[in-house]
Amino acid sequence: MRKTKKGFDFGDFEITKREILASISIIAVMILFGVLISSKISECQMDKNEIYNKAVKIDSQEMFQYGMDTNIGNAFVYGELKAIDTVTYTEIGGEYMYVKKVKEKYTMHTRQVAHTRTVNGKTETYYTTEEYWTWDKINSSAIKCKRISFCGIEFSSNKIVLPTARYISTIRKSLHIRYKYYGVSDKYKGTIFANLRNKTIQNNTKFYNNRTIDETVDYLESDIGTAIFWIVWIILICVVVFVFYYLDNEWLD
Repeated sequence: MRKTKKGFDFGDFEITKREILASISIIAVMILFGVLISSKISECQMDKNEIYNKAVKIDSQEMFQYGMDTNIGNAFVYGELKAIDTVTYTEIGGEYMYVKKVKEKYTMHTRQVAHTRTVNGKTETYYTTEEYWTWDKINSSAIKCKRISFCGIEFSSNKIVLPTARYISTIRKSLHIRYKYYGVSDKYKGTIFANLRNKTIQNNTKFYNNRTIDETVDYLESDIGTAIFWIVWIILICVVVFVFYYLDNEWLD
């Protein structure tokens, strides 16, 4: 960086004093818009928090069934989630709510690699072909149980979003073929937030694995959305200001 009469010279581009003043205005305007957007996000979160605070808290099969029978509405329910008809692949055994089998092939690839060398005092670039091997997915299959129970009540498995599948094992069939297995265990404990109505819950109800009702409420009421927004917004402001500096802003002269 070199200071000049007009501002600062960074070699590839120059930042003038007028550009600095203009960038301050850009930053101020974007911060103002950020505050407005952030307030809307906070209002939305407050509306959700009100719904969470009014929701009924249930931790027994009797109250869960009663809530669905009487259309009690929004509720946090804590209990055990387990598969009724567990599934598996014979080669791995065990019992799962969901299991996935991925076939992979050890495949050779080529790529061009850049190198530099000095010839007659000048640096030149040349390329060579390099071989490398990776395990590439060929296809996959999966099995999911049809029935589950939660808090002692039986449902179709599409009523609750199952926990994330975890790696189980790898079986090599040959030097170039292997199978990787991922699965969801047959039982968990955790909480759901659901609308209890018409003797059931809505499809794809989210399951908060290994969380009590209070822990789930705290998690859902956290204001992390606002924090994430400001991190992204500040990065965007920096990018906009950098692009503004990089452009040839002759209209400011």
